[in-house]
Amino acid sequence: MTVLVTGGAGYIGSHVVRLLRQRGDDVVVVDDLSSGVADNIGDTPLVQLDLSRPEAIDALVTLIGEYEVESVIHIAAKKQVGESAQRPAWYYTENVGGMANLLQAMESAEVNKLMFSSSAATYGNPDVPPGSRMSEDVPSAPISPYGETKLVCEWMMRDAAAAWGLRGVGLRYFNVAGAGWPELGDPTKFNLIPIAIGALAEGKQPVIFGNDYPTADGTCIRDYIHVLDLADAHLAALDYLDREDRDYDVFNVGTGTGSSVSEVLTKIGRTTGYDVQPVIGDRRAGDPADLVADVSRIRDALGWTATRDLAAMVDSAWQAWEPTHGAPAVPPS
Repeated sequence: MTVLVTGGAGYIGSHVVRLLRQRGDDVVVVDDLSSGVADNIGDTPLVQLDLSRPEAIDALVTLIGEYEVESVIHIAAKKQVGESAQRPAWYYTENVGGMANLLQAMESAEVNKLMFSSSAATYGNPDVPPGSRMSEDVPSAPISPYGETKLVCEWMMRDAAAAWGLRGVGLRYFNVAGAGWPELGDPTKFNLIPIAIGALAEGKQPVIFGNDYPTADGTCIRDYIHVLDLADAHLAALDYLDREDRDYDVFNVGTGTGSSVSEVLTKIGRTTGYDVQPVIGDRRAGDPADLVADVSRIRDALGWTATRDLAAMVDSAWQAWEPTHGAPAVPPS
């Protein structure tokens, strides 16, 4: 079985590709390399392609036939919330347009298994009691164009299931962190852990956006998931598509345990040796106080649970810092 992985040269995708190949699957990657790195996937076949372009449909049909693709893991997307607010039409073109082209190619090529990388951003700022867990049954009300595009793609997947028999499943993952291998560390500075390590390495202090939330230490609580656990969940969801008894088409992926921003920064200080004295800034609009996944559905239906904790995420992110960003500054003694 050949698995087509879109966005397979990126941070999450490269972990998925490596796990697929380790278990013996044939893999082909499609990536426009706007943020992905070809070296991340070694000798895995790579086709450089922008899925949002009109010519992508025919190119995908040809590729599917050439590599005898039987299933698709769709990760490729633009993923920055702030950027999506500044360029909403472009985000819809890239994310929704790319999904539309992929679905048309799959229908034409008669490939009916799709594992879609969605996001907890589909929930928006939900009105749930503090300390509760976010289940998949909470109404989706995204507050960013990025979250909206992910929700629309979920709708498209369901519509294709009704129209021509697509077997689709989406993973709504929470805050991804860490590295499965040092060379596959997060190359960006858009998530809390690499943002904080990056600031410290430059002789600056990380910023906490608000410390007056209704939480134990006043800082926001989030569910952090190790990227290698997340990649493993992709494989479990892909295998789920072979079953006839598929009661659900969307699953949360997290640990079910929340960590506050302050707790994460404390752990970073202990791991790196830096003296972490965060700067307290104003709250950011739309930040919920507490957002933690209810992971009972994926546990019960797929038999999958996360196995790595926050310490493993921070430790592996630090070990990956030099391979992906260059040598950090010398920490204070």
